[in-house]
Amino acid sequence: MGLDVSLDKEPCPTCNHAQEGFWANITHNLGAMAQEAGIYQHLWRPEEMGIVTAEQLILPLRNAISAMKRDPERFKKHNPDNGWGSYDVFVPWLEKYLEACERMPMARVSVSR
Repeated sequence: MGLDVSLDKEPCPTCNHAQEGFWANITHNLGAMAQEAGIYQHLWRPEEMGIVTAEQLILPLRNAISAMKRDPERFKKHNPDNGWGSYDVFVPWLEKYLEACERMPMARVSVSR
């Protein structure tokens, strides 16, 4: 089981062809680390926070990544005991998600958990 996040662009108004967006998956085992970083709700339950577009995730993701890089040990203590997921996997995953949000700020956020 994992968390699937996607950023969906509006279809082309001329041809109605779906434009390429962004999709990524991460293990639920990193939920405690996301909670420590203050972004659990943003990632796992954006609809409960009123998050609709990618631009609404930019600042929270930037802040979380910055905090995680400033104090890695604070977050590494949440590495899952079973080895599925880690700080070293999560930070680059967050950076890719942030990059996609910055590239497509008006894309719709959707998650599957």
